[in-house]
Amino acid sequence: APDVPGDHDYDSRKKSTAAEGTGGDRDGHRDDRPKDRDRDRDRDRERERDKDKDLRPSVNSALLAGVGLPPLKPTIFPQGINPFTNLPHTPRYYEILKKRLLLPVWEYKERFTDILIRHQSFVLVGETGSGKTTQIPQWCVDYMRSLPGPKRGVACTQPRRVAAMSVAQRVADEMDVMLGQEVGYSIRFEDCSSAKTILKYMTDGMLLREAMNDPLLERYGVIILDEAHERTLATDILMGVLKEVVRQRSDLKVIVMSATLDAGKFQIYFDNCPLLTIPGRTHPVEIFYTPEPERDYLEAAIRTVIQIHMCEEEEGDLLLFLTGQEEIDEACKRIKREIDDLGPEVGDIKIIPLYSTLPPQQQQRIFEPPPPRKPNGAMGRKVVVSTNIAETSLTIDGVVFVIDPGFAKQKVYNPRIRVESLLVTAISKASAQQRAGRAGRTRPGKCFRLYTEKAYKTEMQDNTYPEILRSNLGSVVLQLKKLGIDDLVHFDFMDPPAPETLMRALELLNYLAALNDDGDLTELGSMMAEFPLDPQLAKMVIASCDYNCSNEILSITAMLSGNSRDRDANQNPALQLGEACNIPATGLLTVF
Repeated sequence: APDVPGDHDYDSRKKSTAAEGTGGDRDGHRDDRPKDRDRDRDRDRERERDKDKDLRPSVNSALLAGVGLPPLKPTIFPQGINPFTNLPHTPRYYEILKKRLLLPVWEYKERFTDILIRHQSFVLVGETGSGKTTQIPQWCVDYMRSLPGPKRGVACTQPRRVAAMSVAQRVADEMDVMLGQEVGYSIRFEDCSSAKTILKYMTDGMLLREAMNDPLLERYGVIILDEAHERTLATDILMGVLKEVVRQRSDLKVIVMSATLDAGKFQIYFDNCPLLTIPGRTHPVEIFYTPEPERDYLEAAIRTVIQIHMCEEEEGDLLLFLTGQEEIDEACKRIKREIDDLGPEVGDIKIIPLYSTLPPQQQQRIFEPPPPRKPNGAMGRKVVVSTNIAETSLTIDGVVFVIDPGFAKQKVYNPRIRVESLLVTAISKASAQQRAGRAGRTRPGKCFRLYTEKAYKTEMQDNTYPEILRSNLGSVVLQLKKLGIDDLVHFDFMDPPAPETLMRALELLNYLAALNDDGDLTELGSMMAEFPLDPQLAKMVIASCDYNCSNEILSITAMLSGNSRDRDANQNPALQLGEACNIPATGLLTVF
């Protein structure tokens, strides 16, 4: 094991091959985006120019069609014609295709298709990097196109908005179509899809909201719950809802995809359904622990990043996990400042923050290449500083070094005092393994855990506590009532919440007049369920119309339901002026 100098001398007492994985947004109104017709026309003209080019497919068509199985309409056509646009495939399509065929999931296409045809629901376990999130939905599209009758779509849920957007863009490129046409996505306040969309990536909350208006989800023939191991609130409710829907719709296929090997619970929940396991491309990951607990994990993380950049001789990018935007922004500034202070002899470093509220264009920076070597041979590196969104949701090639302080933010609810808090808590062993696996994507890597081996073995929980067991259930009960589920006590939760938490939610909704004394949904409650807000805020918005103060209440609601860090002084001249003049509470004043 290499010797990392400084105050953080890590013990190389344990070597392991870490498993990989691929991982909370709340959702609301649809906001259809206008279609960019100019881009469509430019794309079509490019394809017309490519018609006369030699577009020889470099793939085994028998492999792509699935040998020995009922005939499916394959994604790849020998004549090079895109079945979705009826135009020749572009050269970029074949470049991407060569990489797709190297994904581990392709070896399991026949087995997957056979299970899909024979079973209504099943569980698929695939490590991050196996290709399950991008390839499985496309195979489901092939399956749906092979069926007679009306063509239904394929829905693939993601717990996070970042993943839904980035994966949809990638799959649109792989299918050689425009994003928003045959492939789209739907997240809170943004719907990038059309009537032509046959494959839609969406947050789990958005599918739950679609179920309110379409309880049987008739527009979909296959529904995929990706990253189910994260056990978000919306995913847990969706599993209960879909378990009932498949009993009423024999033509609906449900696939539960997880990145962790502990999938037995999902199998049992879905009536002992089949399990398909797909390994990822894992490489050995060497684990280093600190000999003593760190007092300041942020300071320790920054020091470790600098030490790795200075002392590690092998190439490779770094991935640092932190708990939130404020920590990430602070770490990025300090790392850059300290690297700059080391002088021009040190290799360049590209520091990229990653969290859910970043604009999509900035989120895509994580896929940029690292800086080149300097003439003196000093190595350039990319450092991604991320929340746990990079734990399973996104795969970043090139990462060789992972720094894991062992913390994440979790929502915690106290039903007695009815207070919900976002607290920094220790991660689980499963999360630690997922983080370590980020270092073994492309070649052997190293994971520096800023906690002791004893803490890992004796203090960490095996798995993350499901969100439904630590959340305010007011919105959940309102949504279930809107879905027509009245018997909440006997609703088939995978992990039933505490009766006290459920009763507190019913009391709150009754107090807000969303439920009557018999527990039935009122007209007001039905309106409240349409808002992607806590019940108190939803009623406040509705009631503001009666008091002629809607504009003010909407501003207050936006502040209460949003992230306070969204009002970043670096991007807001009014806040910069307020800070320069030392005006307290300027952020609140500048909202109005």
